[in-house]
Amino acid sequence: MRIKTLLLWLVFVVGMCGKLPVHASELMQDSIRISLVTCAPGYEIYALFGHTAIRYENYTRRQDLVFNYGMFSFNTPNFVMRFLMGKTDYQLGVVPYSHFEMEYAMRGSDVYQQVLNLTQEEKVRLVMLLDENYHPSNRTYRYNYFYDNCTTRARDKIEECLNGSVSYPEDVPSCSFRDIIHEFTAGNEWSELGIDLCLGAEADVPLDYRKQQFAPFKMLSSARKATLSRSESVTSYIESEHVRKAEVIRDHSEGFPLSPLACAIILLGITLTVAVWSYKVGRVCWLWDVLLYGLQGLGGCIIAFLFFFSVHPTVGSNWMLALFNPLPLCYLPMMVYKAVKRKKDFYHVLNVVYLTLFIIAMPFIPQYFNATVLPLALSLLVCSAGHLFLYRSKRFK
Repeated sequence: MRIKTLLLWLVFVVGMCGKLPVHASELMQDSIRISLVTCAPGYEIYALFGHTAIRYENYTRRQDLVFNYGMFSFNTPNFVMRFLMGKTDYQLGVVPYSHFEMEYAMRGSDVYQQVLNLTQEEKVRLVMLLDENYHPSNRTYRYNYFYDNCTTRARDKIEECLNGSVSYPEDVPSCSFRDIIHEFTAGNEWSELGIDLCLGAEADVPLDYRKQQFAPFKMLSSARKATLSRSESVTSYIESEHVRKAEVIRDHSEGFPLSPLACAIILLGITLTVAVWSYKVGRVCWLWDVLLYGLQGLGGCIIAFLFFFSVHPTVGSNWMLALFNPLPLCYLPMMVYKAVKRKKDFYHVLNVVYLTLFIIAMPFIPQYFNATVLPLALSLLVCSAGHLFLYRSKRFK
């Protein structure tokens, strides 16, 4: 771990020193190659979707650098809060390609290089733009996962420097932000659940081909079939493509053996068992109420915060707020008080009606719900329904 940290620091320091020549007249004489670089996904949640960067090779000056718009630091003050608010700042970094490739090789990720079919003038213009972007006053930008990320930045900077225009294939299969996310979270069910709980209905709206390119491998696929139009000539956007296979292949196993759906079903079974036990003994198991409704309220606090305060895209249209919100947490002390004093709680009557309507309405709400949501909602419903059955029992009176 220390070795990896040291290497990453070395990459950062070298990158900060890797300034490019800014004299266009000199660059026009150089032998330059520009490539779009796409890295295969990793196992960390922030690396599940891969990565995109721009590779600059100057054979005349023996320079081989990567312009990386995906640089960030977990050590940034208030990083977690800023991330939740959607106010995370990323930076453009410049690192030697050998170090960049080594970082992804260490995690077992293949690196795809698509050499762009650019003229010398376009290459020089792009190098000048990237160099200007790397100036300390310009290199930081406000990151937006769907609309302004490392992939869209690389795509847009390249397009800015063209004498013509790029035409991408428009006949791509219809899909949404959530569909694309699910492509890359397959096999990472806990990460997928967390993302699904946070994204709202806007994440399920069909996207055009350009919006799909926020994902590195969607951009890779689009670039393969793209054409470049200049004046009256049309050429392929990609001159050639190469793949650097990772020599290290890491075995990845989930840390927790059970899937979210299995855990939710187990939770439903336990809730049903507690309800039956409560009916038989004639008293409320308020400890289970604290656990169940407390978790509902805590999860609701996160979703409500994202819904009302975060500028992340799509989170402000999240229907999950109807199921997970802070209200149960606020009412929990009164719920426990009535349970201990053996008083009937009208909250559970309202909860049964409300949860029943929510479950019935789920298929008609214009938002995808993770399969785990249904047994979670049923657990809350069974818990409240158990209270109502208990209130009618002679043992409770």
